[in-house]
Amino acid sequence: MSIAEPRVVESDCRFEAGCDAVDLIITPRDKDLGGFSVRRVLPTAQRQMVGPWIFFDHMGPADFPAGSGINVRPHPHINLATVTYLFEGEILHRDSLGSLQAIRPGDINLMVAGSGIVHSERERPEVTAAPHRLHGLQLWLALPEADEEIAPAFIHYPGADIPAREVGGVRVRVMMGQAYGVRSPVKTFAETLYVEADLKAGQTLALPDAPERAVYLASGRVHVGATALAPHAMAVLKEATGVSVRADTDARIALIGGEPLGRRFIEWNFVSSRQARIDQAKADWRGGRFATVPGDETEFIPLPE
Repeated sequence: MSIAEPRVVESDCRFEAGCDAVDLIITPRDKDLGGFSVRRVLPTAQRQMVGPWIFFDHMGPADFPAGSGINVRPHPHINLATVTYLFEGEILHRDSLGSLQAIRPGDINLMVAGSGIVHSERERPEVTAAPHRLHGLQLWLALPEADEEIAPAFIHYPGADIPAREVGGVRVRVMMGQAYGVRSPVKTFAETLYVEADLKAGQTLALPDAPERAVYLASGRVHVGATALAPHAMAVLKEATGVSVRADTDARIALIGGEPLGRRFIEWNFVSSRQARIDQAKADWRGGRFATVPGDETEFIPLPE
C-alpha cells in the first residue's frame, strides 16, 4: 500500500533512574486508501526512518459489509522490501513474478522489490461474500545501497515458522532478526529487528537492544520507561540500555529497529538512495515499462500527478 523530515534531540543518556529512554512520540495520521483508512506512523516530518524501517501503517480494524473489502489495484515498488502482517482477516497478494498468496493472521509476507516489482492486494470472493474484518500492519524496509537493485522476490512465511516464546510470562514473537535467544527465519538485508508482544495488565517486558528502536502500541496502554504511551502512538527510543515496557492494561506492542542506512528519497511507492532512480521509476510506470501482474492485468493505479 503508499507518503515525507526532522529534528530529533540527540542524547547519550542510558536509561537509569531520572533519565527517560524516549526521544520522540509519533502520533499517526489517518490516510484514506479508498474504502477504508490506515494510521500512517512512518515516515513523518519528525522522523523518516527507524533503523532500516521507512514506512509503518496500521490497518484497521476495519469492518466491511458483504460485497466490499480491500481492493488495492496493481502498483509498483523499487529499492525496498514490504512486510505484511495481519492480526485479523485475509489479504490476497498477487505480483508480477506470478506469486499468488493469501496471507492470514500470524503469517509474514516479504516482498523484495529490488530493481522493480508490481503487486496488487485484494480479497478472495469467498471472503468478500460475507461481512468481515481486516486488521494488521504493513511496513517497508529500505534496502542497503548494495542491495537496492537486486532481483525482485516474494517469500511467504507461515505463522508456524515464526518463533514464539514466553519472556517473564509475556508472549513474544520474533518476526524478524534475533531477540530473546531465538532468530526469525525471515530474510533480512541489514541488521533488522521486528518483535510483537502481548502483555497482560501489570506485566513488564525488557526490550532487546538495537542501534535504533521504536515501540508502537497497537492496543491498550503502556509505559515505555517513565513515559506513558497512548494507543496507536510510537515511542522512538534514545540510545539507552535496560529499557522496559510496563502494561497498564492488556496491550499489544510492536518493536521495530535495526541499523540506520542513511537518508532515503521517497515518493509515492518508490524508495531509493538516489532521486534519479525514483525519477526513472516514475517515467517507467507512466510509460508502461513495468511488468504486469498475471491474473490482474486490466487495472492499475496511475502515477499521481
